[in-house]
Amino acid sequence: MNVLRFAMMAAICIGGFFPSASSDALVGDKLYRNAHIWTGDKKAPRAEAIVVKGARIIALGSSEAMQAHVGKNTQIINLAGAFVVPGFVDNHVHFLVAGSDLTSVNLQSATTPEGFKNQVAEHVREMSANQWILGGNWDHELWGGSLPDKTWIDDVTPDNPVAVRRLDGHMVLANSYALSLANITRDTVAPEGGVIVKDDRGEPTGILKDNAIELLMKVMPVPSAEEMDKALAAASRAALSNGITQVHDMGYDEVGGLTWNNLEAYRRARRNNALKLRVYSFMPLTEWPRVATYIEDNGRGDDWLRWGGLKGYIDGSLGSGTAWFHQPYKNAPDNSGFAVIGSTKLSNMIEGADAAGLHVAIHAIGDRANDNLLDIFESVSKKNGVKDRRFRIEHAQHLSSSAITRFAVLGVIPSMQPYHAIDDGRWAENSIGADRIKRTYPFRSLLDAGASLTFGSDWFVAPLSPLEGIYAAVTRRTIDNKNPDGWVPEQRITVEEALRAYTSANAYAGFMEKGTGTLEIGKLADFTVLSENILTIEPVNIPNVKVLRTVVGGLDQYIADEGPVDLGTVE
Repeated sequence: MNVLRFAMMAAICIGGFFPSASSDALVGDKLYRNAHIWTGDKKAPRAEAIVVKGARIIALGSSEAMQAHVGKNTQIINLAGAFVVPGFVDNHVHFLVAGSDLTSVNLQSATTPEGFKNQVAEHVREMSANQWILGGNWDHELWGGSLPDKTWIDDVTPDNPVAVRRLDGHMVLANSYALSLANITRDTVAPEGGVIVKDDRGEPTGILKDNAIELLMKVMPVPSAEEMDKALAAASRAALSNGITQVHDMGYDEVGGLTWNNLEAYRRARRNNALKLRVYSFMPLTEWPRVATYIEDNGRGDDWLRWGGLKGYIDGSLGSGTAWFHQPYKNAPDNSGFAVIGSTKLSNMIEGADAAGLHVAIHAIGDRANDNLLDIFESVSKKNGVKDRRFRIEHAQHLSSSAITRFAVLGVIPSMQPYHAIDDGRWAENSIGADRIKRTYPFRSLLDAGASLTFGSDWFVAPLSPLEGIYAAVTRRTIDNKNPDGWVPEQRITVEEALRAYTSANAYAGFMEKGTGTLEIGKLADFTVLSENILTIEPVNIPNVKVLRTVVGGLDQYIADEGPVDLGTVE
């Protein structure tokens, strides 16, 4: 088998391999031909055709050469000159919450308090009495920066509790009904790492930040298995239509969390052969002893569904004013943000989880949060000894100069979401000033320093599309069209670098590089077919490119209506 593999690898370099088609081992189930293929493999970056047998790739090369792998039952798919890349991997999603959001109230388009209220009122008309209204994803920057208030919606939601989140997930607006259920009053003291916003009279406005959101979670209903399954199906359809073949699901433990229920929904789908894309399911860092025991009893999963990753937090978000900085916010001189957890407690959890062989990823936004977390990672690595641990910092948005070099030195992975740069770029300088902006979403600097930069969406917080993420990283044009040459343009990267961040780098960040991330013989047949070659078109046109087909493990999980036709079985 090693000799066969060597021969097939050699075939890529010479444009094709011509074995006898009588050998069943070399006859493919499918031949995808007539394409422009970017393999992501630096040794053999281009091909025209892929041969798939079962779930894996058995050959790549020219369309002519790959005919040698066609048998009487081989299905031939003509890709009609389309562009093929390794399947996109999203390094950071809140998958099932985002799936349920597709049927929840959506406030992303609300640009005035009146619009906010009207959209909630319209949604509540479809709800039963006492049914929770969730979702939201509002952005107060769209109407000038003032936070919403329960009085905006109380009169249109008298019979329904409301908990609608800001788009970053670090603030929630609750109506009076929900506050009453949670017994949040003027006398309620916010938990450590959280804020209950109160008005001049000391009454809660309905805004809860970070750990204070947990007060609502205690009274919220647990989603049923049927609701979870529907959310998974909806989220999967959305991901596959965007060319995504694998996600790293960070769960969501603020509102509608219940990350363990997420894992059970994934396992239920896997047992029923209903999982359509690959999932790496992260659990809360606080649950690390339970996760370690769970792995002892259940293993770590398979190529379709894996677990053993842990997600934690050190601070909040820039938009909520809770990201932790060394210096105060420019627009709030008495506020530098804060840590949502004590450094000693966080360090002890990371040390225990790492010693147990678990994979740790921590959310950090502000420069002080990132510096503090890098210190913890360095300390834990020294205490627990050298091993392949692949610590990750989720978002890594605002970095000190020293932090940029430390990522590579410590082997810590910056797990970033480039769309945030073109969204936050509209207003971030007003929050933290011109100097810190130079090191905000510093893609170019991290790559130049040797860090293993990885990309994703942070969906529901931002759009799911990897093409929009690539566009954001390459152009850095803010969504208000006010930075046509790029916001902090020196941090732009190339399309190929962004592609690697969405494919091979993400596979590495999830311990899946042996099976996915590049198109090579023996790897899983996960790839995405695009309408245009994004390496050659103008980067500003990348968001207009269409996903024509998404293949996961050799299965056509998504085919666009306007996609190339299937030429059928060879007679």
